[in-house]
Amino acid sequence: MSRRPGRPIDVQLQERRRAEILDQAAKLFAARGYASTDTQELAAELNVSKGTIFRYFPTKRELFSAAIERSLEQLRLAVDVAADAVDDPLEKIIAAMTAYLRFFDDHPEVVELLILERAEFKDRISSYFDRRDRGAECDEYWRLLLTGLIETRRLRELPVDHIRQVLGDLLYGTIFSNHMSGRARPFAEQANALFDIVFHGLFTERERRRTAPVSLAADESHSPYESQAEQMI
Repeated sequence: MSRRPGRPIDVQLQERRRAEILDQAAKLFAARGYASTDTQELAAELNVSKGTIFRYFPTKRELFSAAIERSLEQLRLAVDVAADAVDDPLEKIIAAMTAYLRFFDDHPEVVELLILERAEFKDRISSYFDRRDRGAECDEYWRLLLTGLIETRRLRELPVDHIRQVLGDLLYGTIFSNHMSGRARPFAEQANALFDIVFHGLFTERERRRTAPVSLAADESHSPYESQAEQMI
């Protein structure tokens, strides 16, 4: 006898269920910690069987890793949407910085996940930096944008990757400072403050003129502070 075909797989339903599991898992991991998170509790909160959880994620470690990956993908999309909404390259940077800080303000559990990942899995690189390092397409977008700003003389001539790394590290550090201190400063205000300090600097116009000869690219064998000291002798 020929076998009757079963019900066709509903891919959209599977994707929705997977997203529901990961969203709830992220909150549970953040609240309970990795070791204390019980997949049975997760199943109960989602009103599904424990077997349903394991059908999507065979191990707790895979569930945890997938929860972080989903969160970081949501972060990337939020930043991209914000940057695409404006035209001026510098305004894109401000919009992206604001969206980045807003995301972590809206999703504090993601900061907890990053902390837990480092505490529980010291044998591997953080998903955050792994994704940043392999995000070639995204990297190229920002690299070209910064290159254009340098070519049009809106930014100083500095290595593009150096600019990206400094901005990225400042934002990364800010989310942990906010989270651990309970700081409630508006994220838009923080983004503008970071942009102001990074792009306008701390020097007055008078001090910029006085230290103008000091350049990171002038002599890579000396720090700018050594160069400045030599000029003052």
